[in-house]
Amino acid sequence: MYTASKLPKNYGSSGWVEMLPRRKPKPSLESTITADVAVIGAGFAGLSAARQLSLLDPALRVVVLEAALVGDGASGRNSGFIIDLPHEVNADDLGGGSLDRSRRDIKLYRTAIGLGAAMAEEHGWGKDVFDPCGRFSVARGTQGDDHILSYAKQLDGLGEKYRLLNTQEIREVTGSPAYTSGMHMPGTVMIQPADYIRRFADALHDPVQVFEQTPALSFERKDNAWVIKTPKGVVTARKIILANNGHAQSFGFFKSKLLHVFTYASLSERFDPPRLPGQRTWAATPALPMGTTIRRISDGDGDRILVRWRYSYNPTLTIGESQVSSAGRVHDSKFETRFPTLKGLRMEHRWGGPMALTWNGVPAFGEIETDVISACGCNGLGASKSTAAGIAAADMVLGVKSEMVDILSGYDKPKQLPPQPFLTIGAKTNMKIKEWRSGDE
Repeated sequence: MYTASKLPKNYGSSGWVEMLPRRKPKPSLESTITADVAVIGAGFAGLSAARQLSLLDPALRVVVLEAALVGDGASGRNSGFIIDLPHEVNADDLGGGSLDRSRRDIKLYRTAIGLGAAMAEEHGWGKDVFDPCGRFSVARGTQGDDHILSYAKQLDGLGEKYRLLNTQEIREVTGSPAYTSGMHMPGTVMIQPADYIRRFADALHDPVQVFEQTPALSFERKDNAWVIKTPKGVVTARKIILANNGHAQSFGFFKSKLLHVFTYASLSERFDPPRLPGQRTWAATPALPMGTTIRRISDGDGDRILVRWRYSYNPTLTIGESQVSSAGRVHDSKFETRFPTLKGLRMEHRWGGPMALTWNGVPAFGEIETDVISACGCNGLGASKSTAAGIAAADMVLGVKSEMVDILSGYDKPKQLPPQPFLTIGAKTNMKIKEWRSGDE
């Protein structure tokens, strides 16, 4: 039997959720049911797995169990980038490795984008939910400028398209005098992550069932099937897809192999668009790894600015007010230096969201117990990597040979982390150093 030692617990609510109407949840499970496949987690990985299973076999009985409300968890707390190019936030350079690995990663990411594009077209989602507008990388000085040029050379080697922008050109996009250069990469899709996840879940139909506020408390093997207990119900399924990222460790899997890190964001109150020149909708990642991500979001007649920065190591998988407030104070400073014309604009929402890293930067993917497939260990880029892992997990569950399975199965296994207290000391020191290296980026 695998019993959850803890359940997902989210501090506060993300600004993405607060921008939406209150969700009317799907029912929680209050009976005993059977399924062909049970998916634990209704984020990018879990919903993508359910979608792929239904495409491969429309008659397959699939049950998705979500501990909270759909969209309130990690998937609804990120910055909303479905990135198609190598972008390792924890690496020394954004390319993150060899050209061969980069090409494999691009295949994964673009498959993820393809799934989202198909959903958006099928269900008529607008650009407020799924916008294939590309993204910018922005620099704030010579070091960042050099990184952009270095990354451009990597993209040249991969045969990928991009456009370099000088100081004036990136200012015309952002309306900010703070950036010294930029790069536009056309393949990234921007989403409203909470809305995207909600709509995704609502678009799934019988025989796929999604149960919200239904955490999996335990699962055990009985008579060649898995029996999953929830607070008020039971699911008996032939196979399980574990799509709960860092919380896979709560069931005892990947012990001492997942590094639990939170990132933080602040979202401004609405402002009158003429107050800030430039384009009304754009998104930018930093030229230096672990720098500051910025989005300008059109919200009806007004606009908002999202600022994301800071990483913290939290092995308990929880954060509190002090950590969100500490990050928020830095967000305010970064906002003021980038947008002086918006002086006095208040940050209306602040939050943090978790991600699970492995020491060697590989996914926690594959069969981890008889008929239990893991689609965890996103290592950042959750929208891209977790979606791809969910698709591949569905293929693996049904024994489908696919390039996605081959790629994800071809990575090394997650390495064992150092013992405590060296792990905590090393993790915190490493993040502080990389944040320091990013300077005011």
